[in-house]
Amino acid sequence: MELSEKHIVSLRELLARPRLRIVIVSHTNPDGDAVGSSLAWAEVLRSLGHEVLCVVPNKYPYFLDWMPGIDEVVIFKTDAEGRARQAVEQADVIFCLDFNAISRLEILSETIAANTAARRVLIDHHLQPDAGFDIAFSHPESSSTCYLVYRLVEALYGREAITRRMAELLYVGMMTDTGNFAFSHLTPDLFRAVADLVEKGISIPEIHNNVYNAYTEGRARLFGYAINRKMELIEDGTVAYMSLKENEMRRFQFQQGDSEGFVNYALTIRKVKMSAMFLAHRKFIRISLRSRGDVDVNLFARRYFNGGGHKNAAGGKSYLTMEETIDHYIRSVREFAAEGHLG
Repeated sequence: MELSEKHIVSLRELLARPRLRIVIVSHTNPDGDAVGSSLAWAEVLRSLGHEVLCVVPNKYPYFLDWMPGIDEVVIFKTDAEGRARQAVEQADVIFCLDFNAISRLEILSETIAANTAARRVLIDHHLQPDAGFDIAFSHPESSSTCYLVYRLVEALYGREAITRRMAELLYVGMMTDTGNFAFSHLTPDLFRAVADLVEKGISIPEIHNNVYNAYTEGRARLFGYAINRKMELIEDGTVAYMSLKENEMRRFQFQQGDSEGFVNYALTIRKVKMSAMFLAHRKFIRISLRSRGDVDVNLFARRYFNGGGHKNAAGGKSYLTMEETIDHYIRSVREFAAEGHLG
């Protein structure tokens, strides 16, 4: 992965200005990569003397509560004091991390769009980013935004600028966005970066335990229910899907993040090449898509569910009922398969 030297110079010059008011924003339903990259980048900016606030549209999963600095993140949806809105309105620079379009911020997007004076900097690894950023580090070949932030810090200030606290944050995103180093873009340079983080003093077993072994009993039972009762296979067993309605989630005391990883499980079945998870919300159904090999769920999401993401991990939305959404998915899969996209 080669970073643009021109963009590095532009970013260095921007950050050399004294005491900038900076807001770092990340996508709706922030995950380990979104939170980890935002908090780590905030550490860098604060070390330069800037005033920094991290803002997310809604709550991050509870199994990230342990992350260093997480209490400094402002949740826009529940920000009764208006601290996030005021910070965005007054910001000199807005850093957009781990998303490729302002629309991904949903309830926060209008507030961001209203500040037309702030410089906007994109740091992201999703496909097909929107235009309109003053500086854009868009690298779909990067396994995570945390890895991209690592490379940026390395290019700007050297590896020695990465503290142990930052190393913990960066490792979370590298670990979670690669499925514990099992997905694509697993380059030698990524593992060299991980080695550097270990040399900073992080404990990989401890971080893994904090993220993957901190679920509630309700989540464990919900997972069993989803696999046993809700998983369906179509297209001769090569495509899977699961769905959860609001009343089903309430039965298991659902919390934000409880369905994390469910969509991946069907891919442990030998024949399955593509998997979908339909999760009901009050006004829409959120769709998570996963695949392996050459099956492009980014293409599928963009074509059929007004979404997008990565080749093997994408998402979208539906404003239909659950039954109508699933019917649309099945028809779309048949069309997608008929065009040869499922191999």
